[in-house]
Amino acid sequence: MLLAIDAGNTNVVFALVRDGNIIARWRIATDPRRTADEYAVWLSQLLQLEGHDRRAVTGVIIATVVPRALHNLQTLARKYFDSEPLIAGQPPVEWGIEIDVKEPNSLGADRAVNTIAAHALYPGDLIVIDFGTATTFEVVDYTGAYKGGIICPGINLSLDALVTAAAKLPRIAIEAPTDTSVIGRDTMSQMHIGIYWGYIGMLEGLVARIKAEVGRPVKVIATGGLATLFEKQTTVFDAIEPDLTIQGLAMLWDRAHIAP
Repeated sequence: MLLAIDAGNTNVVFALVRDGNIIARWRIATDPRRTADEYAVWLSQLLQLEGHDRRAVTGVIIATVVPRALHNLQTLARKYFDSEPLIAGQPPVEWGIEIDVKEPNSLGADRAVNTIAAHALYPGDLIVIDFGTATTFEVVDYTGAYKGGIICPGINLSLDALVTAAAKLPRIAIEAPTDTSVIGRDTMSQMHIGIYWGYIGMLEGLVARIKAEVGRPVKVIATGGLATLFEKQTTVFDAIEPDLTIQGLAMLWDRAHIAP
């Protein structure tokens, strides 16, 4: 059984993968100061609650965009799972795809892993949209090459900036609206419209521009915890894959362990 760890800017996701299937997943707030022992206490309790034996984990793979978090996650794997973890993007789990941009080494691990997984799951040209701390767009051509993308403020980050900068605006919950009106009748509804429908307008507009630039049929794959927030109010997505990063990590692990 594989323990796949995706350390993002907001959360660290831990998932158990058996025979390519995700059988459990948990998340905890990202804190680079959190020690391997703290991770172990938290994770051991969750494993036990869901009936999994820690000793059944035979391998660990990590992707991180938070370099300071890596050491403690590596220590967790070595000390508590008796496993030397593989690090996505480092030998023997290099990306194995063409990264056709000006600064290939600057591509975040999560974005590369999403590119690999999306290409394996869907043929043809792709746009992969990941809703996280930032909302990222990855443009993947039919060969699986990463051609570039877009980085936008995540929807929660946008709301935080608005509320922080405007003293009289209240904090609101981000949720799908009950109707399609874009004329708010009070402050909260106007904020809700601005954040939610404004974000959908951004998504649809950027996807349309990317498709026009690519000039070929393109599928749009969404991932990340907030992807389902938008699916009922837009037709921009062709598919939603909530666990795309974990799927990509499992693929990288399998690739590294296939006998030559």
